[in-house]
Amino acid sequence: MVIVQVALVVRDQVAVVHAAREAARAASVDPDPRSAVRAARRTVPGADVETGRRPEIGEPVRVDVAYTSPTNLPLVGRLFPDLILRAHTEMRVER
Repeated sequence: MVIVQVALVVRDQVAVVHAAREAARAASVDPDPRSAVRAARRTVPGADVETGRRPEIGEPVRVDVAYTSPTNLPLVGRLFPDLILRAHTEMRVER
C-alpha cells in the first residue's frame, strides 16, 4: 500500500508541474490573470494558483501552483500527512 500511495503522490506532482506550465502559457498570452487560474484548474481541480504582476511584452511572467495531495489510502493514510505539492514556471509574455 505504501508503494501505491507514493505512486499517487508522484502522479499528483507531475500534474501540478503540468498545471503550472499550462497556467504560464495562458498568462503569457492573456492579460487576464483568471485565465491562468482556469488553465491550471483544468489540469488540477482545486489547485491554488498565484500569478505575479504582468510584465511588459518579452519579459517573463511567473506562475506558482500549489495542491494538497491527500494521503488517504487505508492503513497508509494514517501514517503520512497530506502533502502540499508546489511547482512554478516562467514564460515570456507574448501579447
